[in-house]
This record gives sequence, structure tokens and C-alpha cells, in this order.
Amino acid sequence: MEVEVVLHTGVRGRASVPSGASTGTHEAHELRDGDESAFDGLGVTAAVDHVNGEIAEALRGLDVENQRAIDERLRELDGTANLSRLGANAVLGVSLAVCRASAIARELPLYRRIAQLANIDEPALPMPMVNILSGGLHAGRGMDVQDFLAVPVAATSALEAIQLTSRVRAAAARLCAEQGLPTLLADEGGLSPACRTGEEALELITQSIEAAGLQPGTDIAIAIDVAASSLYDSSSGDYHLRRQERHFSTAEMIDMVSSWVDRFAIVSIEDPLDEDDWAGWEALTSQLGQRVRLIGDDLFTTNSSRLAQGIARGVANGVLVKVNQNGTLSGTLDVVAEARAAGYAPVVSARSGETEDDFLADLAVGTGAGQIKIGSVRNSERLAKYNQLVRIAEDSSLAFRQLPTLGTTPLAVR
Repeated sequence: MEVEVVLHTGVRGRASVPSGASTGTHEAHELRDGDESAFDGLGVTAAVDHVNGEIAEALRGLDVENQRAIDERLRELDGTANLSRLGANAVLGVSLAVCRASAIARELPLYRRIAQLANIDEPALPMPMVNILSGGLHAGRGMDVQDFLAVPVAATSALEAIQLTSRVRAAAARLCAEQGLPTLLADEGGLSPACRTGEEALELITQSIEAAGLQPGTDIAIAIDVAASSLYDSSSGDYHLRRQERHFSTAEMIDMVSSWVDRFAIVSIEDPLDEDDWAGWEALTSQLGQRVRLIGDDLFTTNSSRLAQGIARGVANGVLVKVNQNGTLSGTLDVVAEARAAGYAPVVSARSGETEDDFLADLAVGTGAGQIKIGSVRNSERLAKYNQLVRIAEDSSLAFRQLPTLGTTPLAVR
């Protein structure tokens, strides 16, 4: 859904809210109508009514400059922990539109306004993580593991990063066609080649890097999103990898991803275990936490209390940041600050059900997050964000973030 905020001066700020196919159970609630006769039950007329009615009445006359006060008023108005009454899609749409309106009123680029709100002195261009191969809920479970991404570690600018990963994406499409693999597009624009195992997909993306004339680990590293919560079978307490027709225990999942790190140029693994497998995450972090970035998505759901629990237990070392998991801009900025204070890498991320709003690019730059995960270099809703990064890069005062480090040790790249 899309929200427009109008100031008394006539300035208008507009924002739209994405949706996710692979969602964590602890994220903010997206309100849908459930009327099967309209949009297959996915309509948002109730959420729209909340914006035009109750929310508009409560916010009319408030100072657009005070983002936190507005966001707090929205949460108070909803009255639930997960924004289920008004809908996180309604609340977030207003929150983001308010920020954009205040940026326009101040005659500031959006990323500069976000930097002000985040207390960031030096906003910076992020390193992209670009979707190449997809499975899981992003591709009709054509592969068990959800995403395999290219990280252009040799890039020294946003444009070069996009160029390098575009070469890998094009090479992957050629290889799939040559090998008779499916070249259907997944939700985020990646290819869905229906590899039977994670190893096969990792071999394919490695071959794609080489076919693009690039060196795995030196020019392009690999990131993985396992999305293990979608593989977890609560009745048996293990992970069901349907394509392999196998069930894996937590220990076996840890051994599997560890073997991938040993064999391939992997720098980042997202959600390799279930969102509530805290003991497993502790063991995994102990084993791999000094070698690769371990990112919690469903584990943390951009939720301050869940991230605090993870920090206290020493699990993961990175957090995926999705504004619609949290529900307000202020809450999202708090999670970024919390992660950074604990030495966790924030990775700003799009959703599988994206819109053409390019707010995400400004968010990544304004927070100085260091990494952004938009999707593949295909589809207009993805390219809108990449194009905005290129526009922002025209600001010569902005640095381009190289690959973040683990403590004082650079991420392992072979």
C-alpha cells in the first residue's frame, strides 16, 4: 500500500510498503482483508481506511520534524506489540512518508535526512549483495536453500559493484541455458535452476563467476540465505530438505554449512538455522562466527528485544534490517544503532514482494549500514533501488563501503 503525507505548506511526502513471502513469525503484522472475492484475500482496504481515518485524525497538526514523536504516537494508537490492530503496513507507510515529507521540506536529499535521524555523521554507500540463484519460498521451493548471492568485494564504487554482479548474473543465465537448467525468474529476479543440493548451486554460482571472467573470492564472494525456518519441521524437531529427501538435525545443518564455508568463497550466511533454535545458533556462532558473517533475519526480525537477546547469548554477528518487520522508521533506526553498538553488522534488505519505492537505498546510505540486499539486477522494483544508489553516488563526499570486517580480522575470502 502507498501513503501520502501532506504538510500545511503543500509539501507532499509519499511512501509505499513492501511485503514478504518468507516471513518470520516474530515480525510486525501485515494487515490484509482476507476477502477471497477481492485480490484473492490480499486486499488492504482496512489498512487504507485506518490511514485515512484514525491515523490521519491522530497525526493532524503534529510537527513533521519530530519523527520519533510521530512514530511513538502511531505505536500508542495501535496499542499492540506487533501493530496488528492498525496493521504494520498502514503504520509504516505513514512513518516513511513523514520522513520523506520532512526531507523535502528541509530541501535535503532523503539519505541526509535519515542520517540526521540516525545521528550518523558520515553516511556511506553500501556494498550490494546481489541475488543470482533462488529457491525456497522465493521460487516455489525449486531448491531447498532460498538464495545464493554475489558480493562484489573487488568493487570500489556503487556503479562498479552493479557492473560486476551484472556480469555474474548474465553468465549464470548463459550457463543454465547451456546445461539445460530452468531459467525461470524467482520473486527477487534471481534464476531458479532447480539444483538438487546446495553444493550444486554453489558450484553453479562459482562457475558463473569464473565464466564472467572474474575470480571467486578475489573479485566476487558468495553469500547464502538458507531461510532455515521454512525448512524446520516442528513435529520432528529437524530440518526437512525436500529436494534431497533428507532430514537434518541441527548438528547436521551446522556441519553442512561449515563444509560449504570450507569449500567455497563464502563470506556471509543468513538464517542457517530456525528462528527459535537459540542453542543451535550458539553452537553455530562458536564454530563459524570468526570466519563468516552470520546474519539473523527471521532470528531477529528487526526487533530490538530479539536482537538484545541474541547479543546477550552471543549468537550471530549480523542483523538483516527490514523496515516492514519493525513497523516504524524510528524503531528500525534503533535496531541499526543497537547492532552497531554491539559490533553486529547491519544489512539493509528489501523484501520478496517489493514496490518501486527507492526509500531503501537512501536508508542504507543514511544509516551507513555498509551492506544492502536488494535482489537481482532484474525487475523494475529492484532496479529502482540500484538506480537510486547510482544517483546518490554522484555526491562525491560519500565513501563506498568495502566489505566489513569481523572485529579486527577481515572476513575470510578464499
